[in-house]
Amino acid sequence: MAKFSMPQRRTRTTSPLSFRLLAWVLLSSSAFTLLASGLQIHADYQNDLEEIQQRLERIEAGSASSLARSLWALDEQSIEIQLKGILGLPDIDHLRLKIAPDSELVMGELPRNGDTLTYSFPLVHESNKDLTLGELTITANVNRVYTELRRRVGFIIGTQFLTVFIVAIISLWIFRHLVTRHLTAMADYTRDLSLQNLSQPLTLDRPNRRDELGLVTEAINEMRERLNDDVARRERDATEILKLSKAIEQSPSSVLICDKHWQIEYANRKFGQLTGHKPSEILGRHPSTLINHDMNSHQARQFWQTIQLQVQRVGVWQGEINSVRRNGERYWEQLVITAIKDANGQINGYLILGEDISIRKRYEQQLLRQANYDILTGLPNRMLAMDRLKLALAQARRDKSEVGVMFLDLDNFKHINDTLGHDAGDTLLVEASRRVSSCLRGASTVARLGGDEFLVILPGVSDPNAPCQVAERILHTFATPFSLADQEVFVTTSIGIATFPTDSGDSGTLLRHADAAMYQAKHAGKSAYARFTPDMTEVSHERLQMESLMRKALEQGEFELFFQPIVDTTSGRVMAAEALLRWNNPVLGLVMPDRFIPLAEETGLILTIGEWVINEALLEAAHWRREIGLELQVAVNVSPRQFRDAGFLDRISRALEAANMPADTLELEVTERLILDNSIETADILKQLDQRGIRLSVDDFGTGYSALSYLKSYPFNTLKIDKSFVHDVLKEAEDASLVRAIINMAHSLGLRVIAEGVEEEAQSHFLQTEGCDCSQGFFYGRPMSSQAFSHWLQTNGRANKDRFNV
Repeated sequence: MAKFSMPQRRTRTTSPLSFRLLAWVLLSSSAFTLLASGLQIHADYQNDLEEIQQRLERIEAGSASSLARSLWALDEQSIEIQLKGILGLPDIDHLRLKIAPDSELVMGELPRNGDTLTYSFPLVHESNKDLTLGELTITANVNRVYTELRRRVGFIIGTQFLTVFIVAIISLWIFRHLVTRHLTAMADYTRDLSLQNLSQPLTLDRPNRRDELGLVTEAINEMRERLNDDVARRERDATEILKLSKAIEQSPSSVLICDKHWQIEYANRKFGQLTGHKPSEILGRHPSTLINHDMNSHQARQFWQTIQLQVQRVGVWQGEINSVRRNGERYWEQLVITAIKDANGQINGYLILGEDISIRKRYEQQLLRQANYDILTGLPNRMLAMDRLKLALAQARRDKSEVGVMFLDLDNFKHINDTLGHDAGDTLLVEASRRVSSCLRGASTVARLGGDEFLVILPGVSDPNAPCQVAERILHTFATPFSLADQEVFVTTSIGIATFPTDSGDSGTLLRHADAAMYQAKHAGKSAYARFTPDMTEVSHERLQMESLMRKALEQGEFELFFQPIVDTTSGRVMAAEALLRWNNPVLGLVMPDRFIPLAEETGLILTIGEWVINEALLEAAHWRREIGLELQVAVNVSPRQFRDAGFLDRISRALEAANMPADTLELEVTERLILDNSIETADILKQLDQRGIRLSVDDFGTGYSALSYLKSYPFNTLKIDKSFVHDVLKEAEDASLVRAIINMAHSLGLRVIAEGVEEEAQSHFLQTEGCDCSQGFFYGRPMSSQAFSHWLQTNGRANKDRFNV
């Protein structure tokens, strides 16, 4: 029987299902037995008849020839003996032998009752087959076959029915043992199953098999588990409902629940903290009486009608409201209002969630300002400036007026930044923005586009000369020196002017034209303004074209190094060579450094170009040593941007290693503005270069700020006098005195002096007299290509093969 711990009921002793199974087994087995027995008996009957027939055929085969010979011989005794032998066979009761021509011999008796089987065959002459001697007719009795058939029928039917009955009884017992008792146990289990006793599963007293009973058992147990899960889920739901209720009550957002008529039914604790209203005081009121005190009744109705329509249409409304607390304090609140629907989708209430977003709104306003205004100067940035320019153009189209656009760029700002530091540069930008702003009136806008570039928008211009007048006022304000890093510094600005609609009809083109005019002002000598003219577009396009072509020039092999000799002033012997970069472009032709180097510094291409120059210069120096036998130094100009690059020292080291040259082969020429930077980083890099044996030179000395006090602080080896002083050394006494002073000062500091721009022999004699160490200029040799310079070294009789050391 089945085993389970639930209360047991007495199982039934009878099983209608078992008896119905027994009846069906008996009926079906009996029908099948009758059919099978009938087929078997009929087959046995046919086999017996066939056996008698075969026996008659064997008599013909065995006796026909001997009987024919006996008839031919008229041997009656032999014929009788043979017939008696045939008559003695089983089932043979009668023989009739017809003897030609008209006699016959009969033996035996014909059966009176029952069926017979007759068989006849002729007797012919053994040699003459056409001679018939007689005919023998044999009659066989089949009563024996019928008797045997009846016996078999009785036996077969009796044994088959006995077998069927026994099998049915055994099947009934097996079915009751394997099926019905378990079905009864299942019925008792399910009858007693309830929500109070779901812990005990149904188990049957049988092996765990994957048959139908096993599947039904699993199904019942799964049903029990689902019921158990449902009970547990209901308990969890109750717990979740309690938890949800606590969460709503303790929510950091204010919660209001209204009925379908917008009457408040519930308010959580946070709502009272946020608004100052006690939840018990607002039950039954409409939310419109609480949200915004500034709304009159008509506005409140319209506001909530809009909300109600949207909630009913899409199920939710959310927005931000500048609301007021009970004490009158104003704050920003974000509301989310959703519809509460029943199982049929009908709205039966509303949920209102509120959150104080005052802090977020302040951050948003701050971010909005940061997105539209420059942090350093407080001026509108490029994005806001472009918006205002588009608005000004739209207004001008309506009013048939003009708009002036001024593009400002501070002159030599990069020099100030590199020399006095970024803090001084920031101070300059702030003061410059203040000065420009002070020159504007009304709805004009000044914006910082980035770096040291400013944009001025003059809307509603009626006088075509008004932008020029503003530009003159700005230039006048810049005439006053700026106080930067405890120094008075004069900084000017270059201004480009373009007007709408004369110069362009859209903001982007107008800005580009003002930019082109600004570059024209810079080329004109700076501290000036220029109005846009159509021919300036070509200059702007040329600058863009040059930048685009320069980005591809290095990989396409368009750069080339020229070399100018540096000679000993007294002996005229070649001591070194200065590497000078040239750019030979298929479109622009031969471009000199003063045209593309400033642009390379602005775009940052100077880093890769400068690295290439140093590598090529050292490789050429290695070539001179290997092929010509001269150990010459090679001088390379280095821009401040290269010098401050983080990987500058590593690039120098890799270049020396690649050329397999000693460090003192390379001399780096730096400008005075780098010296005046006077930063820890500058001093450290100069010190590391000196420790590695790389020579350092001050280029164009005397053209910028006075750096005499700084020379002794840095490990320089050489000082180069600018060619502007050497050019008039024989004509201007002041220049001669200045060159003489520079030579004496440099020698007192242990520096070698090189004079640039020596073009006449008299200049050379003056330098010899004043003790200048080396000279460089057209008098000794013009800048030459690497091949031409190598040839010059080989053919110059004054060249020597001794290394020059200072």
